[in-house]
Amino acid sequence: MFKWEKLGKLFSPADLQGESWMKAFAQSPSVLVYDTHVRVYFCSRPAPSPDGQFQSYLSYIDLDRKNLLQVLKVCSRPVLALGGYGTFDEFGTNPISVIRDGDEVRVYYAGWTRCESVPFNGAIGMAVSHDDGESFVRLGEGPVLSYSPDEPFLLGSPRIRKFGAKWHLWYVSGKEWLAGEGKPEPVYKIRMASSDDGINWVKQGRDLIADTLGEHECQACADVMFRDGQYHMFFSYRHSHNYKGKEGGYRIGYASSPDMLHWSRRDEMAGMRVSESGWDSEMVNYPHVFTLDGETYMLYQGNEMGRSGMGLAKLLGPQRWSGV
Repeated sequence: MFKWEKLGKLFSPADLQGESWMKAFAQSPSVLVYDTHVRVYFCSRPAPSPDGQFQSYLSYIDLDRKNLLQVLKVCSRPVLALGGYGTFDEFGTNPISVIRDGDEVRVYYAGWTRCESVPFNGAIGMAVSHDDGESFVRLGEGPVLSYSPDEPFLLGSPRIRKFGAKWHLWYVSGKEWLAGEGKPEPVYKIRMASSDDGINWVKQGRDLIADTLGEHECQACADVMFRDGQYHMFFSYRHSHNYKGKEGGYRIGYASSPDMLHWSRRDEMAGMRVSESGWDSEMVNYPHVFTLDGETYMLYQGNEMGRSGMGLAKLLGPQRWSGV
């Protein structure tokens, strides 16, 4: 079993002093490491429109590399503009995942578009930074991964990794929309695509993780590391309804694989649970695992799917990973 020491909440826009374009949410954290600091990209939202609709933007904070609980800088504006009128990402970019590629920084993100019969749909886009992660320009007006005959509903929750010369993108694919009281709710499962260039993708075309909450379990945000001859996946899962509080809300699961295609799920190994009280007492979700200076850390978001903020934990014990 993995053992994580929770180091505390890192950031929430609600805690900012003074004026800021950010009003709520710190979602889908993803890290870039610099010489003196660690940049945490995440998704945040301005105040909703008069009709209650949110938009979501790419943001970042910089942490002191020697003290990751010390915030050095908060971005003063979104680092990626939303898409134009009628595009797949007109209303939001969320979730996101960042990665270095030579002199570039890439961000893969889920774009939001609003719908009439269901609340939203999504596809996966990519944007590039040529100024070391200060700002991003999208690859084009359309997504790099979108709907297909066998994946007809929303695609989202990208997590990018590169092992050797091959790019791998874990994402979720919508299986169906469930009608009920109030708005329809999506059911989505974790899948994977591979690429030689990170732009043109070949989908594996199947769900990777077995359900434990029944066929309507929702899975998201699969972050994968390779250590000790195995691939290790930390991911989120929840019930399809009544999921915005503690009872049906997100938890962090775990699975391992020898080849990235065949996964053995053992959620009891994840070692990351809700706290007794406070900002992450109802849910822990959207994990991102990274190594820094010989230690392994997990970033994650808390209650109300990140409305309460995001926090940091450190891996302890004999299964502690080191290295780059």
